[in-house]
Amino acid sequence: MDQSSESLLIPKPTGRDIWRFAWHYWSQRPKFGILAFVFLGISVSMDIFFPVYTGKAVDHIARLSPDHIGDLDILLGSFGIILALQFGHSWLWSLGFYCWNKFANHILHSILTDTTRKVLRFSTDWHANSFAGSTVRKITRGMWSFDIFEDVIFMGLFPATIIGVGMMIMLIINIPLVGLMMLPFIILYIVASIIMVMKIGFPRYEASAAMDTRVGATLADIITGVPTIKSFGNETREDGVFSQVTTKWQHIALRAWQTSVGLDFIRSNIRGLILAAMFGGIAVLWNKNAITPGEITMAITAFFIIAGYLREIGRQVSDLSKAVSEISDAVGFWLREDDIQDHADARALRVTQQNEEGRDRNRIGAEIRFDNVEFAYKEGERKIYDHLSITISAGEKVALVGASGSGKSTFVKLIQRLYDVQNGEILIDGQNIARVTQESLRKAIALVPQDPILFHRSLAENIAYGRPNATLDEVRLAAQESYAAEFIENLPMGYQTLVGERGIKLSGGERQRVAIARALLADCPILILDEATSSLDSVSEHYIQKALERLMDGRTTITIAHRLATIQNADRILVFDRGQIVEQGKHAELLENPESIYRKLYEIQALGITA
Repeated sequence: MDQSSESLLIPKPTGRDIWRFAWHYWSQRPKFGILAFVFLGISVSMDIFFPVYTGKAVDHIARLSPDHIGDLDILLGSFGIILALQFGHSWLWSLGFYCWNKFANHILHSILTDTTRKVLRFSTDWHANSFAGSTVRKITRGMWSFDIFEDVIFMGLFPATIIGVGMMIMLIINIPLVGLMMLPFIILYIVASIIMVMKIGFPRYEASAAMDTRVGATLADIITGVPTIKSFGNETREDGVFSQVTTKWQHIALRAWQTSVGLDFIRSNIRGLILAAMFGGIAVLWNKNAITPGEITMAITAFFIIAGYLREIGRQVSDLSKAVSEISDAVGFWLREDDIQDHADARALRVTQQNEEGRDRNRIGAEIRFDNVEFAYKEGERKIYDHLSITISAGEKVALVGASGSGKSTFVKLIQRLYDVQNGEILIDGQNIARVTQESLRKAIALVPQDPILFHRSLAENIAYGRPNATLDEVRLAAQESYAAEFIENLPMGYQTLVGERGIKLSGGERQRVAIARALLADCPILILDEATSSLDSVSEHYIQKALERLMDGRTTITIAHRLATIQNADRILVFDRGQIVEQGKHAELLENPESIYRKLYEIQALGITA
């Protein structure tokens, strides 16, 4: 899947959406945000008075003489005010940032956790069509980009606006000609900065962000596939694949960076025009003997303060544009609705055909019923199921058989409600699964896949994943019943051993036994097996088959069968063909019919023509 098709998985936010996203998080904890703005606003406002009292101090110094000794007191008063402004500015600035750090830290934590929570609930189909690496990159980059977005507003645009407006008012009041000559160029600077960044910079920053995501996705794909790369000796080939992506990123990123340099060059020249306008006004007034040395000092000091903040405005507007382009994916996650949603009146699934006396209770599982189910993965595509009806009794052990694409995997995905049906109902113990909470539904189903995925956590944590409050003794018992204890207890760290990413430190048979232990400890009434013994050596298969017999006891079990020899003891075998159940019965019954699809599949496997 290319980057453009992946981008269709989340909506593209507008500027209004980004501000809505920001306000959503800003309004969660406003107290510290408001205090930060108040403290910073007062602190920055004090800068406006520095040029005024600096100019007065210069005029007092110019007048000092033995005949004007009284001006010394006035001069010292000006110095005192300047010192008070400095200390006041410092204290309020620090208080502002203290409040801001608490405010921003809470928001970043919320964005990170909320976005991850949202993405976790996207459909299986969404994740199947997304690069895991790019998703991770979008989430983390979105969080840090929002941090920049906030900082630009708080530390850049907000104080610059106060200084720009305040300084110009101060200059126009005290030296009208100088202030009015500088004003048009200051307006030009601000307008030009915004237009240049939005029209020239933003599209290039956006392209750079997209390529940054692509680099992260490609790198994650390569790292995940290291075992396959090494098995084919394709390190050099992957060097080339990654080099192509990074070279493209290099060109696009450099173009964005150089654009930023060019825009800053233009802005610096406009600042030069502001300086020229100031000197021009001073020259006119000096020629008319209408300006004092203190007022000249005031104007020059004001310019350097304004220029410093204007320089920040230019840089911050560029940073804001860059942050907006990089925050878009996180906002897109926020805007996207989950594919599968709980109904407003959804209740927890109740499996009624069992008592509640604990793990060793006598139970018979749960009844599963498909009632006239119609389903297609996408609207307009061929229906996988068309009026499919079938009932699986509580405690029944059913096997699903058929060629690839016949509808076996779809059957169990629909039971888990990984997709919603278009028509009909799927019921568990008489409850429509579309009307119960997804969490309660999936907690009632234990899945042992053909290739179990383990977390890079301890063996104990992996076994207890479906029941995190389990004691270590309960974990050990589940490991013993799944024949996993024998290899776990021989490890130096035992149950505290980290299994590596996706359980790579364990063999296939060991991962299967851990997955069975996990299912045993979860103690769910419904069990789904995706041929848990395929692709294993005979010793591992022996242990796992014994563990599965223990696991299936007292549970409604559905097995997706790839090897028909493993399902001969099933209570019922359902034979799928093009989304329909064309045959059903026990192993021996289906073999009696010489024309049955099941018998043909069994004979082909018995002859070794196919696995």
